[in-house]
Amino acid sequence: MSFEALSSRINLDLVKNTSTLTVEQAAYKQQRDTELANIIKGEDSRFLLVIGPCSADNEVAVMEYAKRLSQLQEQVKDKIFIVQRVYTNKPRTNGDGYKGLLYQKSPEEEVDLIQGLVSVRKIHRRVLTETGLTTADEMLYPENFEVVSDLVSYHAVGARSVEDQQHRFVASGIDAPVGLKNPTSGNLSIAFNALHAAQRKQSFIYNGMEVLTSANPLAHLILRGGVNEFGKVIPNYHYEDLLEAATLYEKEAFHNPMIMVDTNHDNSGKKYLEQVRITKEILSSRKWNDKIAKTVRGLMIESYLEDGREEPGKQAFGQSITDPCLGFEKTKELVEYMYKEL
Repeated sequence: MSFEALSSRINLDLVKNTSTLTVEQAAYKQQRDTELANIIKGEDSRFLLVIGPCSADNEVAVMEYAKRLSQLQEQVKDKIFIVQRVYTNKPRTNGDGYKGLLYQKSPEEEVDLIQGLVSVRKIHRRVLTETGLTTADEMLYPENFEVVSDLVSYHAVGARSVEDQQHRFVASGIDAPVGLKNPTSGNLSIAFNALHAAQRKQSFIYNGMEVLTSANPLAHLILRGGVNEFGKVIPNYHYEDLLEAATLYEKEAFHNPMIMVDTNHDNSGKKYLEQVRITKEILSSRKWNDKIAKTVRGLMIESYLEDGREEPGKQAFGQSITDPCLGFEKTKELVEYMYKEL
């Protein structure tokens, strides 16, 4: 067992200089980030929608999606605040083959981590500067947070990472919203333990230095369903589940109680069309219960240009290569429905 260095130490400053924001662009992003923070704090009544492809595998398709999504944002901006998923670290679950844009500029190309880092920054910058949308990414590798810290507005910690102390501690030092998913088991106690850690100051080793974080009051819970010990998929978006999670927030003095619901993954059983029904059920639950309405203030939806996901050798332009996604026409209809119901 050993590690073989395949490159010299990467100069992140040089990588970051490949895609930087102008003063005006940075100011615009800061304005959007302030609005997003106010939504998390409950000071802005708009509903948060983090939406986009499961994996940002194709820059051209992602940008086409972003242009359409930005038009939809303009249409619903007084009630819904949209952050686009641009998940650049998203691999296939078992780690075989494609490991995300961070490693490969496209699934057909060879692994090139340096080019991947450059591509990650480029696509986040393009979405922001060409469409006006700010972006979300999954913090799959906490060491790489600094690569996108100036470009990404929302960070997610996935179900397989949320039990890891390094992810929790890095989340506590991020000056931006961090959504913490419940683990694959669906255990909410573990999710709230992660939230406890993220909302408090932490001292630990990070990138070879001892650091002290500031704590992150914008960290919050994402419900994504789970699988029990018998292998049965157990969703957690129903009325009783939302009420339970909202009540658990009250057992500790958490900052800015907020729940986002992931409408795909184990909530839908990866049946992407179910995201439409699940969204409508959640909106109905909010109407029935004030506690749910005050706490459940965001949704995460997997959406791309085309429905579903690729079949071997038959991928369509703008179709997911990882989890199946809702196509854009159905997405538009769903967001317009949300707008009328909110």
